[in-house]
Formats: sequence, structure tokens, C-alpha cells
Amino acid sequence: MRVGVLGGGLQGCCIALALSQRGVEVALFDRNNELLSRTAVANEGKVHLGYMYANDPSHSTARMMIDGALAFAPFFARHLGLEIESMAVSRPATYVVHRDSQRSLEEILQYLQVTHQMIGEASEGKRNCYFGRDLLGELRKWSSVECEEQFDPTVAIAAFDTPEVAIDPVALARAVNARTKADPRIEIKLQHHVQSVEDTGGLEVLARTPTGIVRERYDHVVNALWDGRLLLNARRGLHPGRPWLHRLKYGISFRLPENNGIPLSATFISGPFGEVVSHSNGLTYLTWYPICLRGMSSDYAPPEWATYPSEPLRSQLLEDTLKAMSQFVLCLRSFEAKSLRDVVVKGGVILAWGNTDIYDPQSELHRRFDIGITSIGCFHSVDPGKLTMVPYFADLCADRIVAGV
Repeated sequence: MRVGVLGGGLQGCCIALALSQRGVEVALFDRNNELLSRTAVANEGKVHLGYMYANDPSHSTARMMIDGALAFAPFFARHLGLEIESMAVSRPATYVVHRDSQRSLEEILQYLQVTHQMIGEASEGKRNCYFGRDLLGELRKWSSVECEEQFDPTVAIAAFDTPEVAIDPVALARAVNARTKADPRIEIKLQHHVQSVEDTGGLEVLARTPTGIVRERYDHVVNALWDGRLLLNARRGLHPGRPWLHRLKYGISFRLPENNGIPLSATFISGPFGEVVSHSNGLTYLTWYPICLRGMSSDYAPPEWATYPSEPLRSQLLEDTLKAMSQFVLCLRSFEAKSLRDVVVKGGVILAWGNTDIYDPQSELHRRFDIGITSIGCFHSVDPGKLTMVPYFADLCADRIVAGV
């Protein structure tokens, strides 16, 4: 059996690796000059345990994220040859309730408590699967004194310790890239811009290359594209049947000046806020939604938004994000944009159902459980929703293909 996997981002690479592990020959298509070069490296790397989604009181999103999070590190340990506990991750995230949260403190507390209990129950018997972290401890609420030491108390009305961490997406992409290229069952087809998948007594992939159109036939085809997935599906007559939005959101990463203290990791909920992700090696990531959201599209394929913005937007994003967040995250007040090292401003596409933005408490962007694999015959389309779910769906998709379902 030979499978064509469309999209050389993290989802496509993971599906290719999962198929190869099952003895399947794979052709991996990507339109860029390199694998994992766009959205895969333009995010905070958060491996969500479900705490973020207080605007989904059904806990359906939390259940989905827990399944994905508990599968994440074991997948990469298996394919990259790493010990789960050795994977470099951020400081655990403190979840902070913003004064303008779309949910009351009581609602958020109840949501966090239930989610934390669900995590503990799901991790029974596999306690080291989440980067070796203890998922069975208590959910601790900060004292008012602790909050005032770290945050403006007029903005942060409560804070809670969680075990949730992020992984450096650039380092992960580098490792997955090398592993994918080294796999003898995976043929990598760069600069292949897939145009369509046609039924010609099998599934035939048509791709535009620098030398012209190529056609290749496969037993199965997996659409693991990110911002091009809906368009390719539509060309096969597979329409969503519901509204959607592509959003362009930027984030800023940098390394701290020498002898600078490492900031805490903090995520603000629930609404159009953002977070600080802090790694022990000094790598820090910031994003603040009102500043970093820079594009929106309801087209089948969004515009060709730049992953790395040019000046003056680059400097504006850096300075404005740092200024906005330092007003209430006290440890950021000592940072000056000009003193930061290795600054990278990069953006990625957020694709989610619904036609309203996160400012709407009822927006479907707050509920990310209606995702996964859609199969019609031997054509499979994969919507991971979040980075967290990528390995989970990679294994499910590979199992489905091998089983012939």
C-alpha cells in the first residue's frame, strides 16, 4: 500500500511517521522549500490539558484535549527516541482570571476543579505520560499576597497553579523534520503545491511544481493541509456545511538578557487575552490577542499571510505586546524591547468553526472538540484543531488506513 499525505506541517509529518511505523510507504507533499516551516513553528507550543476552555462548560473540549495531551509525549518519545521525562518543556502554567473574563470567578473555579479531576482520572495508571509531570496533585489557588507580587491586582482577580506545560515548537519541528527525512519509507516531495485529488480508478494527486504539473496515484490520500485543507476538500465536493473563520495571530519569542530572572508562565482566561510561556533556558513567548490578531478570512483558503512580518509591523508587534502585557504582568516591566536577544515575531493561522471572533462569549472558537478525521472512501481529511491533538489523530488516521476502514 502507498499513501499520499498532503501537507508537510506537524500533522502531515506525524501521520507519515505513524504510517511508516505500520509498514506503509508514504509520499509526503508540501508546497514550501522545507517541511514544518510555517504554522508548525508559529505558536506557543502549549500541550493543552483543557484548563483554557471555561467557555465550554460541557467539558467536551477538555475531554478532547486531555486525550490528546496524554498521547503527545509518548508519540514523540516513540518516534524521536527520547525519554518522556527528558523533553524540554516550559514552566508550568499559572491560570489567571482576568477582571474582564467572560465567565465569573465562581464559574471558572468550578470549571477548573472539574477539569483537574478529569485529568487525574484519565491519567491513572500512566502517570509519567505527560512529560513526567504529576497530574494528581491538588489544584492550588494563589493567595492574594502571591497574586499581588506577580500581577496588577486590579486586573488579576485570581490565579491557580496547574501542571500544564508547553514544548518549544521550533525545537520540536527541527527534530521531527530530521526524523521524517531519515525515514526510508517516506518520500518527501517539496515544492509540490497540491491542486486537487481526483478519482481515476484510484486517487490521483495533481500538484504544481517548478517544472509543471505532476500526477501520482495512491491507495489512500490524507489531506493534512492546514490553511488549504478546506479548499482542497471543497474541490472534491466535501463542503463544511457550516461557517468558519481563518485568523492570523502573531506571537513574539525572545531570550532574556544575561542575569535576568526567568518570568513565570501565565495564561489569562476567559476571553481575548493571551499568555506568557517561559522556558528554563531563557526562551520566552508572549502573545496578546487584541494586538497580535492581524487578519481574518472566511474564504476557503485565507490570503497568503506572512509567517514573519516585515517592518514596521514586526517592531510594532514586539513593542506594543510587551507594553500591553507589562502593565499587569509585573515581571515584564523590567524588559525593554531593545535589550531582548534573538527576537522572533511569527504568525500562524487559527482555523475554527463559527463566524464570530473570540470577543463573542458564544463563539465556536471557545469550543474546539468538533475536530478529527473525516473519511470518504480512501480519502481522509484531518482537522487537528490544536497542536495538542496532532499525535493523537496521527495514530487514529494511520490505524484507520491500515485497517482498511
